Amino acid sequence: MSATEHTGADNGTIRFLLDDNVHEVTDVAPTTTVLNYLREYLQRTGTKEGCAEGDCGACTVVVAEPDTQGVRFRSINSCIQFLPTLNGKALYTVESLKKISNGGLHPVQQAMVDCHGSQCGFCTPGFVMSLFALYRNSAAPTRDEIDDALSGNLCRCTGYQPIIRAARRMYDYGQDLVDEAELGRRLDKIRPGESLELSVENSSRVEVRDRYFAPAGLSELADLLVRHPGATILAGGTDIGLWFTKEYRDLPVIIYIGQVGDLDYIDETADRLEIGAAVSLTDAFAVLDKYYPDLFEIMRRFASPPIRNAGTLCGNIANGSPIGDTMPALISLGAVLVLRRGSQVRELPLDEFYPGYRETALQESEFVQAVQVPLRRGAGVHFRSYKIAKRYDQDISAVCGAYYLRLESGVVADARICYGGMAAVPQRARQCEDSLRGRHWDQATVEAAIKAMVEDYQPLTDMRATSGYRRRVAGNLLKRFYLETTGVETSVWAQHG
Repeated sequence: MSATEHTGADNGTIRFLLDDNVHEVTDVAPTTTVLNYLREYLQRTGTKEGCAEGDCGACTVVVAEPDTQGVRFRSINSCIQFLPTLNGKALYTVESLKKISNGGLHPVQQAMVDCHGSQCGFCTPGFVMSLFALYRNSAAPTRDEIDDALSGNLCRCTGYQPIIRAARRMYDYGQDLVDEAELGRRLDKIRPGESLELSVENSSRVEVRDRYFAPAGLSELADLLVRHPGATILAGGTDIGLWFTKEYRDLPVIIYIGQVGDLDYIDETADRLEIGAAVSLTDAFAVLDKYYPDLFEIMRRFASPPIRNAGTLCGNIANGSPIGDTMPALISLGAVLVLRRGSQVRELPLDEFYPGYRETALQESEFVQAVQVPLRRGAGVHFRSYKIAKRYDQDISAVCGAYYLRLESGVVADARICYGGMAAVPQRARQCEDSLRGRHWDQATVEAAIKAMVEDYQPLTDMRATSGYRRRVAGNLLKRFYLETTGVETSVWAQHG
């Protein structure tokens, strides 16, 4: 159960598929995590609790839901996923694999056995479920794809090579019994066509009820936020889940946007992308990669697949983190937010969205409806984004830099440079930009821009990096951008200065 006991009745029922059967849940706290429900209500103890914050992967499960291609299977962290968000979906746990394998071991499990992919076994169910998602989504994954699929799972005793070998061998054991067409039909039958509302007494707060709303339409969402201006807006829960599991916050009113179909869209035009607030990071990154492949480093190193599968791009923006790896890139590209309150819609440049640390320009009852990303292309246009962190996978940036440059005859016609980790908010380097415009794109110009950057930031020293280190890295990343866009040898720069 959750940290706070709840009693009383509800006025809604959560329905999802579990082992091909419709599973209905009533009278449960909206903040009950999928992990706690599995272990404490269903006694499915194969799913483990490790970090309880979506880092270790011991709690990994797989969720299936309809999409335009049929049915998509995605791994998520059950420790920070609230149970009501499963409404209308199918859930697979490590125990589910027996049912879809004629009562024996699933090909993923058999491969793990044969390749000796488990020692103490605590992390193994999470690895199995991450591999199950890969098994369902790819017939011949590359080594990089395998590494990425496993990047959200930590093992401290087996070592990763046996697990990687299992990932390659699991396809040798035939197919499981999942019939995706039939699964799609079953999901259609329980797909929520109406809003879900839960109201459950919270015994720790006398005569107070925790409320959960999952509206089905955009207007209904806007109206709910007007009626409940202090509500917590829930998208993927990859941050809000920690508010409950780590900070033990009371979340008396939650409004979930995942059932609002009008927010789950990507609109591609000749000059911009518009990405709705319910679009996952996985899907948002896929379309951004089409137009900005140089964002790959940031997208690949943004948390792990279970986090990217659950979290949303607009949620990452609205979260207001001073690091937030997507924000520097989007700000440097000139992204614009579509904000809505009731029936009123306005647009705001992303670089004007953060007035201070963990603050946003959202007005009462206003929410992020979408983000518009300009497609900056053409001769002389260059864009890069880089992340510096202590670990390659699953680490928060010490510094994240993004650079947009437009050259005309070798002269800087426009520059937009933004850093995360250098200030209380993701912030443009305006002095640095001004020093670049109108000058030839050469080493002397870059050196002058690095000196001008001193006026842009006064970074802090913390557990990730010192102030001096951050300044040095920020300057060196601009040098890297110059070297990559000009082809100048690194040794030449070293001789120059």
